[in-house]
This record gives sequence, C-alpha cells and structure tokens, in this order.
Amino acid sequence: MAKFNMSLNKVDMPMQDPIARGKNFEEVALGYTYEMAKEEANRCLECKNPACVNGCPVKIDIPGFIKEIKNDNINGAYSVIAKTSNLPSICGRVCPQESQCEAKCVRAIKGEAVGIGRLERFVADNATEMSVELKEKNGIKVAVVGSGPAGLTCAGDLSKLGYDVTVFEALHTEGGVLVYGIPEFRLPKAIVKSEVKKLESYGVKFECNVVIGKTLNVEDLFDMGYKAIFIGSGAGLPNFMNIPGEAYKGVYSANEFLTRSNLMKAYKNSATPIMKGKTVAVVGGGNVAMDAARTALRLGADNVKVIYRRSMNELPARHEEIENAIEEGIEFNVLTNPVEITAHLNKEDPRDPMNGFVKSIICIKMELGEPDSEGRRRPIAVENSEFEIPVDVVIMSIGTSPNPLIKDTTSGLEVNKRGGIIVTEEGKTSLDGVYAGGDAVTGASTVISAMGAGKTAAKAIDEYLNK
Repeated sequence: MAKFNMSLNKVDMPMQDPIARGKNFEEVALGYTYEMAKEEANRCLECKNPACVNGCPVKIDIPGFIKEIKNDNINGAYSVIAKTSNLPSICGRVCPQESQCEAKCVRAIKGEAVGIGRLERFVADNATEMSVELKEKNGIKVAVVGSGPAGLTCAGDLSKLGYDVTVFEALHTEGGVLVYGIPEFRLPKAIVKSEVKKLESYGVKFECNVVIGKTLNVEDLFDMGYKAIFIGSGAGLPNFMNIPGEAYKGVYSANEFLTRSNLMKAYKNSATPIMKGKTVAVVGGGNVAMDAARTALRLGADNVKVIYRRSMNELPARHEEIENAIEEGIEFNVLTNPVEITAHLNKEDPRDPMNGFVKSIICIKMELGEPDSEGRRRPIAVENSEFEIPVDVVIMSIGTSPNPLIKDTTSGLEVNKRGGIIVTEEGKTSLDGVYAGGDAVTGASTVISAMGAGKTAAKAIDEYLNK
C-alpha cells in the first residue's frame, strides 16, 4: 500500500540567514536534502486525474516524476521531466508554481500544495544520468532567434526531433533574460550554463553577438538555408513613467540596472559603471522590482524602498519573493506613486560634482477605486497628498516591451499596438515559415509561459516542415 505523508504543510526549504544573505550574491534557497525530498514527495496523493499537470504550461508528468522520487529513482524522475521540459533546474527555481501547477494541487484545498517546484529542482540538481530520447538528424536547418527560455525550449525540442538547430543570441553569452535579468542569488549563472551545455549535447549550436535586424535579418536566415525561423527575442525595451526628472543621473530602468549587475558583475567588478546608492527607490511591484530591490541591497544600499501604487494585497510579485525581501529589510511604500524626480542643481557652481544627480523622489498617496477591466482595483490619486522621499538612486521597474528592431527590418511581420508579434495559437506569424513566442509576443511574462510558447511553436514547426 502506498505510503503518504498527510502533513498539511510543505517541508520547509532551507534558506540562508536573511541578514547574511543581504550582503552576498549566493543562492538564497539552498535546496532539499534527500530526506526532505522523500518526505515532501510522500505528500503527493498520486491522483488518477492529476489537475496539476493541466496547470503546467509544458505539461510535465508531475505525479510520474514524484513517484520515481518515492521509489528512490532520481535518474528515473529526471527522465520523466525531460520528456517535456528542457530546463528543469531553472524552472524549479524561478517558475511561479503557486499560481500554476501547485494552484491545481488537491492538497491545496486543505493546507499547502505539494512542493512541486522544490521537488523538480531537487531532481534536476541531483540526477547523475540524464537520458533523453533523440531522433536521428534529418539535415533540415531551423533558426532560433534569442536564447531565453522560449528560444532554448524551442531549440531543444526541435533538436530532439532531429533538426539542425542554430540559436542566434544578441549578447555575448547564452541565456537571454535568464542571465541578464535574474540575479545570481535567485538563479546562479552556472545553472543556466549547465542547461545550455545540455542542449549543445543534443546538437543545438549557438551563435552569440548576432543581432537579428542588424547583423543579419530574417530574410538573410532564409537565404542561408534555414527552412523555418522561431523568434524568441524577448521584451528588453524598458518602459518609463514619463514624469519630470527621469533623465537625471542615477535613474535606471530595472533592465539596465540588473544587466549591469548580472552580466557585467558589478558586485565583483568595481570598474562596472553602476551607481550603487545608499538610499534606493524601486518603482514597481513585480518580480523584476523585487530582483532590483534585493540587488541594490546587496550592492551596499543602507535603505531600499519599493514604491507601488496599489496595496500589498495587489503586489504582482511571487509571495515568496516579497517575503524574502521583507526578511532582508526592504521597505514597502504601497498606495504611493511617483510624480517627479528631483536632482542636485547648483547653479552657482556648474562644476559641482553632484549637479544632475538624483536628490529625491516626489510621490503622491493613492487609494483604490473600482476594479478595472482586469479585475484589479484602480489606483486613484489623493489630492494634495504629495510628499518627498530623499534618495540617490531611482530604479524604474514598470514593465518592458518587445524591441522593435526585428519588426522594423522584417517586411510583412504583423505586430500589435504594444509591439508584440501577432501569432496564431500555434505560434505562426503573418510570414510563412516564421514562428514566434514568449515575451516577443506577450510582453514581459514568466519563464514557464515562455517555455510553453517555445514548445508549442516547436510542434507547429515540425508539422509545417513535415508537410
């Protein structure tokens, strides 16, 4: 008879001490031990009709891999995951399981869901043999634009099916947003590098420092013999509020701030041009805002303030990221919205080195009104409630949009008013043989949703090429 652990709560994840981790870039969550993983796996009820699988954008056989953990078969668990997911070490760390697979878990009806993400991470980190079924190469060339989660997933799936896949990456290293956008303390770069190496073992080739739309364009790729193209170029164009003072020195987009820290290693290299700041304001409430705030703290800020126009209940970031930030001492200024950024302006001495640098951020109090079209209560400014917060760095984290470069250089490629590439449910664009997915289509979203789009497009490309 199956052995079940009927505890209502997940096995706690070992973590770095909050005070200690606020001063280093080492991974915060330390991962389950073998005993912890077995204990958590035994909470799975092995449902005959597992709703959790339907909640997973890449449809991992969740009960199947957890059952292998119960049977002490970690390599077998990895094989189950690898049938549908190319990036388990990454997904186990950064995917919002609480709103996807775990949200559908029967155990969540009364108590906490099974720690699916924690178990996936355990398997990916501890498997010693990673058997993956690969079909014989067919010689058909497919190009993938961008090596973020959508591109890596699409490339991996197509390579498994036998296609000759080349991934073109604009930056000098593979991984896209996984390396430039997510901090080391949440997703170590070595993990991303390991997943890329795994795809290379499938036969995927990577060409870095190639900007599609500049170095090459889509038409060039077809001329080079590629029979289909997948565009997974992400959404790297930062949004701003267009308030006075955003051009002052010390104002960053979260995209730029995190790229300078992650790829240029500002936390190791003092020569990296970045203002570390003593009092830092981060405007926004999503996962990227949490990443920026916690990075600013680790770079040496004495005070980091998150400024968000709705309440704590409406914060879109993952609960565990908010919780981690609070534990580390990040201050949340909710129902607050910036209206202006001020700077040191010494007109009497133009050579004053502080001229043009951020001095403060002026905000206004907000209150919540009726729900908007998305069901979220609309923030309304409270008249005559302006107040000033002294800061020396401001980081804008209010979303990103797809870069228009590919659209501007690709005749006939249709996009929506936000710059997202228009696709069918299968990921097909307005151009024959060209598919797209991930943030390049939807705007900034989650890693796992981008992976789901890459997987859908890979299936559609295979069907297209087999016609």
